[in-house]
Amino acid sequence: MNPVIAAPLAYGLLAMIGGVMGYLKVKSKMSIISGLVSGLLLVFSAIVQLQGHQWGLTLASVVAAALVIIFAVRLVKTRKFMPAGLMIIAGVLSLGVMLYPLVQL
Repeated sequence: MNPVIAAPLAYGLLAMIGGVMGYLKVKSKMSIISGLVSGLLLVFSAIVQLQGHQWGLTLASVVAAALVIIFAVRLVKTRKFMPAGLMIIAGVLSLGVMLYPLVQL
């Protein structure tokens, strides 16, 4: 599978799993809602890319960038690495994989 498609798929699954874990651990409805919505958008974008539509990459990049920003703000506020730090690292790596082909000369 193409890494540009695998990256949003993996990040989306991580977001969904994290949302469910947040709900189970602290009963956070916002965690499960935001985790499932953002995760499903990322998985959907991977499926759209598999079907040959370039806008799937744009959708994945926007969602991943938004998650990186959201979790960076959360990390600054809480000063706790988990889950914010993990999601930032995974998001930046995913964005790097997704956008690398666009910056090649």
